[in-house]
Amino acid sequence: MEISLIRHGKSQLTENEKVTSLEFKKWVEKYDYLGVYEESAYPSATLEKVATANIVITSDLKRAVESARLLKPVTKIISDPLFRETELPSNSSQLFNVKLKPSIWAIVLRILWFSGYSYECESLNKAKSRANKASQQLIDYANEYKSVVLVGHGFFNMLIAKELQKKGWKGIRKRDAKHWNCMTFSLLN
Repeated sequence: MEISLIRHGKSQLTENEKVTSLEFKKWVEKYDYLGVYEESAYPSATLEKVATANIVITSDLKRAVESARLLKPVTKIISDPLFRETELPSNSSQLFNVKLKPSIWAIVLRILWFSGYSYECESLNKAKSRANKASQQLIDYANEYKSVVLVGHGFFNMLIAKELQKKGWKGIRKRDAKHWNCMTFSLLN
């Protein structure tokens, strides 16, 4: 049995101008709405895992669904909100209208989230609990289909990976690129 976790492709949202935290919230909504770029080539390890998978699962966010279709155009995809990316908290104080690039806002808010700040979003503990459920769902699929691919998101895939390891699965990461990277897990005997 095998479970592969793949991060979605590069977003079509390329805007990188400095924004306030309120504007960043709108930027994230746009990021979630837009799809991904079609690449001229994909990492070979990722293509191999998708080609041999008996089932492809995605989150219900457009960038995950589109990524799966780009990797394996003729396949049935099961999309499930259980596999959505962990959200970033909102900044209620607006930090005096400080403007930062979206990538910096993402880092600052993710650090705050890991530190326990989860205003208007799922907490780290709740995300870990959801990752536990998601890992069990993937194990159930693996029991039925033998080879499973999840096209998901960076942080949530990381949380799922930790849960799979706790359940006795051993992982191997193929890091060919920031996007499309693949972690493959097999059950230890």
